[in-house]
Amino acid sequence: MSSPEHAAAAIDQSIPPSTGRHIDFDKLPTFYNDSSFWCMTATQFMGAFNDNLYKQLVLLLSIAAVSVVGGEAKDDQSLAMFVFAAPFLAFTGYAGYLSDKFGKRGIIILCKFAEVIIMALGGLGFYIYWKSGSLTFLYFVLFLMGTHSAFFGPGKYGILPEMLRERDLPRANGFMLMTTFLAIIFGTVVAGMLLATGRLWAASTACVVIAVIGTITSFGVRRVPAANPNLKFQASALTVPPDMRAMLAADRPLLAALLVSSVFWLLAGMVPSAVNAVGKIELGVGDAYTSVLAGLIGVGIAIGCVIGGIVSKGSVDFRLLRIGCIGMLVCLVIAGIPGGGDAVGVVDAAGNFSNLPGIGEGRQWLGFWGSLPVMLLLGAFTGLFAVPLQVFMQSRPPEDKKGRMIAVMNQANWVGVLVSAALYWAISRGVETAGWPRATMFLFIAALTLPIALFYHPKHESSATAAP
Repeated sequence: MSSPEHAAAAIDQSIPPSTGRHIDFDKLPTFYNDSSFWCMTATQFMGAFNDNLYKQLVLLLSIAAVSVVGGEAKDDQSLAMFVFAAPFLAFTGYAGYLSDKFGKRGIIILCKFAEVIIMALGGLGFYIYWKSGSLTFLYFVLFLMGTHSAFFGPGKYGILPEMLRERDLPRANGFMLMTTFLAIIFGTVVAGMLLATGRLWAASTACVVIAVIGTITSFGVRRVPAANPNLKFQASALTVPPDMRAMLAADRPLLAALLVSSVFWLLAGMVPSAVNAVGKIELGVGDAYTSVLAGLIGVGIAIGCVIGGIVSKGSVDFRLLRIGCIGMLVCLVIAGIPGGGDAVGVVDAAGNFSNLPGIGEGRQWLGFWGSLPVMLLLGAFTGLFAVPLQVFMQSRPPEDKKGRMIAVMNQANWVGVLVSAALYWAISRGVETAGWPRATMFLFIAALTLPIALFYHPKHESSATAAP
């Protein structure tokens, strides 16, 4: 399951230009010949790749730095999850205000320069970890990375309607969403491979190089005027504006969808950490193979989103949501079945895995090989679930509130991710105390998914008639 940042793909698209601001869209190059858009796509790809590469490195190290207390391993991923998610909730509203007032291109370039500095600090953090085993400085850098991404997000998606023709926006967002998923997949898998080599300097160098490349490509983004240079800051920008609260109170289906979206991302936030814990602790397959399992979920999400988009054909098809929810539930239950075996990944004299556990060979029944198709299907059903929910929240509000509704959805989703960190901590500590296999964490996530499957049954409707 992926980050809720993707739900912000339509921010500002429906907000008309401010009075006196003129962009001559007729003089823009054709979409596929627009170097500015491709520079923006490359810039955001590098940023998303770095986000997921660095975050996965810290998550894996949070398990690698285990301490044995009473024979039980300690999993500190919940702290890393909280540290990364907190800045999104705290700064997203203010970041949106800055990007509208001062111009999105300038914010994007400043963020990329900041990313280079942050990743250089990450190199120092890896060195400190190598010398002392302490993750404290790496967590601090992870917080800075989350802060950087919170400020970068509104600009990278909000600039699209300011630099492209309206008819090109669907294709543009499709490319941005696709490359973001690819960045998640590659970043997650590469993190495990780099960490498996034991050369933390290589991981640090990779993060800095990627940040530098992204900074260079950001200068190719077209200059556009500030959307609203006279915008005054209001405290409501940090929360939910009063008119949006009134709209949600009057539109119960939209409010229900928003709550379900937040709960969905709460659950989604726990899955990657559960996969990491099962791969490293229960199956013993190391960082590289564990990251392959996590990366397959991203592949599945991309497949599910494509299928959902094709099947929907312009409608908010909640039948896909129900199929996706039931499919996720089944996959989580299967992934959570404990096994009776004790076998884990076996390393030969050269340090290579000579045996990866199959079905019934470990404390998780699926083992490594059985988990591969289940993780892929889990991601695919996740994509089927997410597409109609997001389209409904984009199409349901009136035209003058669509952009801000996406911003509210983004904030609600990050509340879910933040809560997921605390919930994951509670579940993982409970599992450790009881001495259960880590795979049972999937059963807890499935139990939390069950109410959505049982009680959330919105009616199928056309997106053309979705607005009240």
